[in-house]
Amino acid sequence: MTALLPYLPILIILSSLLPGLIIFSLKETQIKLRTWLNMLGVTVKLIFVWLMWRAVKAGQEVTFSLPFLPGADLVLHGDALSLLFVILSSILWLATTIYAIGYLEGSPLRSRFFGYFSLCVSATVGLALSGNLVTFLLFYELLTLATFPLVVHRGTAQSLAAAKRYLGYTLGGGVLLMFGVALLHMLTQSPDFTPGGYLLPLVASDRALLQLAFVLLIAGLGVKAALLPLHGWLPQAMVAPAPVSALLHAVAVVKAGAFGIIRVVYDVFGVQSIQQLNVATPLMLLAALTILYGSWRALAQQDIKKRLAYSTISQVSYVTLGVAMLGPLAAVGALVHLVHQGVMKITLFFCAGNYAETLGIHDIRELNGVGKRMPLTSLAFTVGALGMIGIPPTAGFISKWYLGLGAAEVDQGWLIGVFVLSGLLNAAYFLPVVYRIWFTQQRLPWPHPQQLSKKLETHWMLLSPPLFTMLLVLLMGLFASTDISPLSWSELIVEREFSYD
Repeated sequence: MTALLPYLPILIILSSLLPGLIIFSLKETQIKLRTWLNMLGVTVKLIFVWLMWRAVKAGQEVTFSLPFLPGADLVLHGDALSLLFVILSSILWLATTIYAIGYLEGSPLRSRFFGYFSLCVSATVGLALSGNLVTFLLFYELLTLATFPLVVHRGTAQSLAAAKRYLGYTLGGGVLLMFGVALLHMLTQSPDFTPGGYLLPLVASDRALLQLAFVLLIAGLGVKAALLPLHGWLPQAMVAPAPVSALLHAVAVVKAGAFGIIRVVYDVFGVQSIQQLNVATPLMLLAALTILYGSWRALAQQDIKKRLAYSTISQVSYVTLGVAMLGPLAAVGALVHLVHQGVMKITLFFCAGNYAETLGIHDIRELNGVGKRMPLTSLAFTVGALGMIGIPPTAGFISKWYLGLGAAEVDQGWLIGVFVLSGLLNAAYFLPVVYRIWFTQQRLPWPHPQQLSKKLETHWMLLSPPLFTMLLVLLMGLFASTDISPLSWSELIVEREFSYD
């Protein structure tokens, strides 16, 4: 185990990268081999992640380094923060892989899809394990390139237009991020991420440059995190297949932006530097505005996936807002919401995909009485929706409770009003959907009446993932105080790695 320890970060990346490269070469008819490679990659990755979790929990260092650029090595580092994102991505990759295999059954270009799907997950865990800004930038751009073919997968004019918009936004954000990284590299030679940051000694002498670097980094990361006014790509990308939508919102792209903001605030600048540079308040205001804007726009959407997309714009900004508060309790709330929101949102997208694939339902107005036809999918959707609102005992209640406590801790009482108003808006755009599902009579004909004769409400590979993630939503709320919960791990991160002195 000791000899394997330094190589765990690269092995975690390779566990999905290598099967993905092999999958590209497979014929469409090699279904069993493609499925076997997908599940092998998932299983091996989870084993390596478990080994790293044990090491990090015991306080061991897990670092892999290679020469890359002058003054900046390619560094992969496993710490408590990176593991939070790696565990989330790996577990949800398992669920999404099973779902995608069932969803794309009989579809063309499956080898291409699953090849890029594996590359996307490899880039995501590489980004999570990055030990400095240069390594982070490399995987950040690889993630953009790996997800573009997934967005355009259907090949329609609508998906091509959405993919071009996505690529324009994310490459533009990547350029801004690159300029910010280059500016800091000029000042500091890109040291490894450091708890408490490494820029405090430069605040007095390079104040304006550091403020500019912060703006560039947040703007670059804000594209993927869907902060205003950089969010426009996300609703349009909903033309992609449901597994891709789940990947964008819960596993990879949006979470990558939010995770990057956490790294920049705590492990590059540090709380003291942020305070002295006076950049926390603008970030807080931007995040609060995005939360309310996303919730408000979600109200007007009748397309199920677009309503979920605007919900994501709102919900992911809770992470940014918690980080910008610069307090321990708010940081715990932000970190645990990174996990909780991912699990809740992927549940909702799985269910939306089930409605579309089984009954041809895409519009909220077509959901009347669907709970009688698809009760298990509808139960999972209901739990996910209640979690997004923040109703106990779901996971969403836990993270929003800590964010509220964090606002009180740093004397930002107005933010509690933001959380309350956002919660009311969440209820306004989710509860009527739940009511339609369970308490109204079917009015519109479902396009696939032949499906009504099935014993199961849909294919088991489409049904089991949302039921699994629904269970996680409940367990993470009910057992939040246990040692293995995301909440406990978030508290460990704040205790070990975030400095407020």
